[in-house]
Amino acid sequence: MKLICVGKLKEKYLQEAVAEYQKRISRYTKLEIIEIADASFNEVEKNKEYEGEKILSHIKEKDYVITLEILGTELNSVSFSQNLEKKEALGSLVFVIGGSDGLSEKVKSRSNQALSFSKLTFPHQLFRVLLLEQIYRSYKIRNHETYHK
Repeated sequence: MKLICVGKLKEKYLQEAVAEYQKRISRYTKLEIIEIADASFNEVEKNKEYEGEKILSHIKEKDYVITLEILGTELNSVSFSQNLEKKEALGSLVFVIGGSDGLSEKVKSRSNQALSFSKLTFPHQLFRVLLLEQIYRSYKIRNHETYHK
């Protein structure tokens, strides 16, 4: 499993939370986190295109790509767990969290599934922790292991 994120984590508490969930998830699967530097052009579309090319360079042809988008499908935790289990059976799973400008059309068109956690807007650095927590929760659910609600 791979997580491609635009932006680097600066806050120590977020770095620690990501490290903790990465450790927990490692009991179930190998997780690689790839950070793409934010583009800093003065043009939104140019930023998205630049970041998009960097994202796509880490995606292989056979990867199953799930992009995190506000307009994606919303799932509850049990459905998310079932969805992950089905998609992992297809091969390598790649999650993509875009930058503050969103995702390029090339990345969206490469996506096999657009997923949304909410119509709310979250800081993408914090969202990385939320996604990792849900991935961890999905493994606990599918393995019938106790996890707080």
